[in-house]
Amino acid sequence: MKNIIKLSVVVVSAMILIAGSGCSRGKGSDNPPTTNPPTSSGPPVETNPPNTSYRSAFTGQTRIGGVKTTTSYAATVMTSSLTSPWGIASLPDGRLLVTEKGGRMRIVTASGVVSDPIAGVPAVNSAGQGGLLGLCLDPQFSSNRMVYWVFSENVSGGSVTAVAKGRLSDNDRSIENVTVIYRVSPVSGSTIQYGARVIFDKTGNLLVSTGERSDPSTRVLAQSVTSGMGKVLRITTAGLPAQGNPVFSGSGALPELYSMGHRNPQGLAFHPVTGDLWESEFGPRGGDEINRIRPGVNYGWPVITYGIEYSGQPVGAAIQQQSGMEQPVYDWDPVVSPSGMTFYKGNRVPEWENNLFIGALSGQHIVRLVITDNRVTGEERLLAGEGQRFRDVIQGTDNALYAVTDAGRLYRIDRQ
Repeated sequence: MKNIIKLSVVVVSAMILIAGSGCSRGKGSDNPPTTNPPTSSGPPVETNPPNTSYRSAFTGQTRIGGVKTTTSYAATVMTSSLTSPWGIASLPDGRLLVTEKGGRMRIVTASGVVSDPIAGVPAVNSAGQGGLLGLCLDPQFSSNRMVYWVFSENVSGGSVTAVAKGRLSDNDRSIENVTVIYRVSPVSGSTIQYGARVIFDKTGNLLVSTGERSDPSTRVLAQSVTSGMGKVLRITTAGLPAQGNPVFSGSGALPELYSMGHRNPQGLAFHPVTGDLWESEFGPRGGDEINRIRPGVNYGWPVITYGIEYSGQPVGAAIQQQSGMEQPVYDWDPVVSPSGMTFYKGNRVPEWENNLFIGALSGQHIVRLVITDNRVTGEERLLAGEGQRFRDVIQGTDNALYAVTDAGRLYRIDRQ
């Protein structure tokens, strides 16, 4: 049976922020300005003490004022019978294709009916943080029925973050002609921090986020141009480097690199107005990040970070800024563990238009960020009373938001 949580909030703060113009695409874009309805700013939503006393690079980089949604909306639990769901994609008919960490794909109908596992998915290494992870549909799915996904693949000596593709059969029961198109090097014995989101860009190429696998021997590879770890990659549907990729300096630089210096990026989304690529990234103890990804840019991990080691010791030289390394647009300390994310463009909840929504795992809520001129100007925590680790959030073909949790729930979130 579906459970419905009805939410209606009244704004009580007096300070008004007008979310105005100006998110540019970078390098001379002439995209129209980003606009949002007025929002009310209150105290920051985070009230716990930070793990560090590091100073931000600019005002508003962390603990921005809180906002409240004024439109009444409902969060419906469509099903609670998924098993560790990880990624969601909306099929053209409104059903949802879902990956489960253990290695299964399923389809969920609008009424919450969960299909049997789809056959043909290759085996995964589901230990630790591995498994069947992010997925996306081909832009021409209606005609070619192609699905792309990221998974942790067992290979000699350990495992790798791998990208695969296959055709969803006409009867929806199997994935046909599965091909692994890309494997991140080198092999690692670690079973954590695979990254593993995948989306299409407007040119028909794939953007893939990869983690640095956490091990001390591989962490440093986030700064190596000869490794695919700790990167955003841009590849063709055949797994080859895409044309127009930035050229990184250094001997043996991989032509598929798009950005570098990432720790464990689990969210990728394009801004609906500017077309900019945005990314969510796990920090260590503190230092979770939201980044606006630009081609050829180094985002600093593990050289710069606003977090510390889990032991409490500093990371590296304990620096937060360095020339040639990009600052995060926003960061959290303590962490919320940001995972899958999407920009809202449905206009069913007008004040959400062009806002960024992010599933928070340890934070156990859905983050709503208001963004103006490429800066965060407001933050809200949705469904914080549900006690769920939110793994992914997308917008469906009906313009509602859909979110999955580690406990197996699938939520539909929409205007009442």
